[in-house]
Amino acid sequence: EGMALPQRTVFPLEKICMDWQHRQRPGAGLFNLGNTCYINVILQCLTYTPPLANYLLSYEHSQSCQRQGFCMMCTMEAHVRKVLCSSASAILPGAVLRDLKFIGEEFEYGRQENAYEFLRCTLSAMQRACLSGHRDVDISSQTTTIIHQIFGGFMKSRVTCLSCKAVVDSYKAFLDVSLDIRVRASSLTTVLEDCVTPKQLDQKECFRCSKCKKKAAASKKVTVHRAPRVLTLCLERADQWTGTKISKFVEYPEYLDLRPYMSDTAGEPLLCSLYAIVVHSGDTCLEGHFLCYTKASNGLWYKMDDESVDNCDIHTVLGQQAYLLFYAR
Repeated sequence: EGMALPQRTVFPLEKICMDWQHRQRPGAGLFNLGNTCYINVILQCLTYTPPLANYLLSYEHSQSCQRQGFCMMCTMEAHVRKVLCSSASAILPGAVLRDLKFIGEEFEYGRQENAYEFLRCTLSAMQRACLSGHRDVDISSQTTTIIHQIFGGFMKSRVTCLSCKAVVDSYKAFLDVSLDIRVRASSLTTVLEDCVTPKQLDQKECFRCSKCKKKAAASKKVTVHRAPRVLTLCLERADQWTGTKISKFVEYPEYLDLRPYMSDTAGEPLLCSLYAIVVHSGDTCLEGHFLCYTKASNGLWYKMDDESVDNCDIHTVLGQQAYLLFYAR
């Protein structure tokens, strides 16, 4: 389909289990040691990502890991087991805090940071850990790790010459999707519809048509070419021009059909179910507090605010001013 096939598979697909293999009450909350709420919410959302938790609880990575020193997969494996198996009401994510600089050089202990950036750095660190020990892994094979098989997908970008109608397709792997909510943002579906609507390229982008052999006006359409098993969406709440927080409410569904936003819109519905959200409270994006809502393996929703873990219902979850949304196929 226009993409190079991986030359080597790092992690076999058949080992991924999307349903919880063990159903139980929610695990422990996480202590806040001062401006560490941005870490806590991401750790909780990843802990309650069923295919990732199933894999980490199997010990499969640590049993074969030969990495010297810091390994994010081993760290997450120990953390998830500690959270889900602890009898304590709250625990300290000590290993993560101790190795913060290995996760992202920009993170400084005791300083408020952005939860989305911590998520991206955590997934990247886990991806690097999965590839450690695999020599001569080609670029396409990097998309066959357990991390990319769970969180990863492919975007398709189609540029159409408005003069001769020639098309050029390109593909890009992703682990998360960031969405601009400044325009037409009453709901998540309107934001996604706007994303897949063809847009004329700015003249500065200078599209040179290979068929016309000259610079020409062109339009660009971006679609999801291959959907991830777990779709992570960031609703951009920091205005790029003013730096102020965008506090508007964006409606989002419990069940999301990705099919209308795919390259092939004619197939069967591609349903995803909401299982976690991150919320930011505060007047600006540079301060405030992060908390999250997650669905535990028992099928019930919980509000997780640092060390507090409290029951809630889906109506409460859907009424939040969400910052990050996690959907599972």
